[in-house]
Amino acid sequence: MSNLRVIASGLEFPEGPVAMPDGSVVLVEIRGRRLTRVWPDGSKETIAEIPGGPNGAAIGPDGKCYICNNGGFSWAPLRGVLMPGAPSPAEYIGGSIQRVDLQSGRVETLATACGDHPLKGPNDLVFDRQGGLWFSDLGKRRARDLDVGAVYYMKPGSAEVVEGHFGMLPANGIGLSPDEKTVYVAETPTARLWAFTVGAPGEIRPTDAIYRGERGRPIAGLGGYQMFDSLAVEAGGNICVATLVSGCISVIAPDGRLVEQVPTGDPVTTNIAFGGAELKTAFITLSGKGELVAMDWPRPGLPLNFLNT
Repeated sequence: MSNLRVIASGLEFPEGPVAMPDGSVVLVEIRGRRLTRVWPDGSKETIAEIPGGPNGAAIGPDGKCYICNNGGFSWAPLRGVLMPGAPSPAEYIGGSIQRVDLQSGRVETLATACGDHPLKGPNDLVFDRQGGLWFSDLGKRRARDLDVGAVYYMKPGSAEVVEGHFGMLPANGIGLSPDEKTVYVAETPTARLWAFTVGAPGEIRPTDAIYRGERGRPIAGLGGYQMFDSLAVEAGGNICVATLVSGCISVIAPDGRLVEQVPTGDPVTTNIAFGGAELKTAFITLSGKGELVAMDWPRPGLPLNFLNT
């Protein structure tokens, strides 16, 4: 943590950082219900107000910012931090994939369902080289039950959503391997990282079921009381997963080996993105503290399609 520096504070549960070529960082504020640009001097600019729960962000092939909207949370204090909880019906507006014009702030809703199945809590997203959008759906937790999570794909140039895998507990961070032959998905409460083999764009290849019809392989799981949130991938293939409770970034090799855990000082560490020179600056959202921080990273991040290339 010796090189960790605070870029901005006073953010309302920041998530989904995107390191832009101009040096700014675009992120969502879930509790603030907005898309925000943070400049290197720490100043903040509201790009768009977004009702519900903007949760993840990525730049698409059209230069616009695509948003996973989880539909909204309730908020309750826990040890001095406002944390998301199960929403009342009045607070929840349904899950969706949205698109924001970064110049005008115009917000469009592109998809609210996969076939006959409504999106419950879209969470994180990543574009492949073809311009297709992989995204996770956390599901939705209520007071006494929950909807399980899923992995979906929105076809290039279309709002059609197809199902990759259903039945995660639940699905949070998502990313692609450098060769795009594997899509990685983090399960939050189990602290498991799953690897799914990609066939044709948007297709997850079947695999031998382990126990309950799984279509992927669990390559890593953490011991103790830790939980996985969102993630980013390094150029060399390591997967960097924001880790709740222990307050760190867990770096996991493609074979599942835990390379290191980099502490952040916030048990509500929610996401990481790479930017700066040679993509060796890690931008991390500390949602408990309401901060965007940066730190020098020993290895470069993977260039993102339509952003860093």
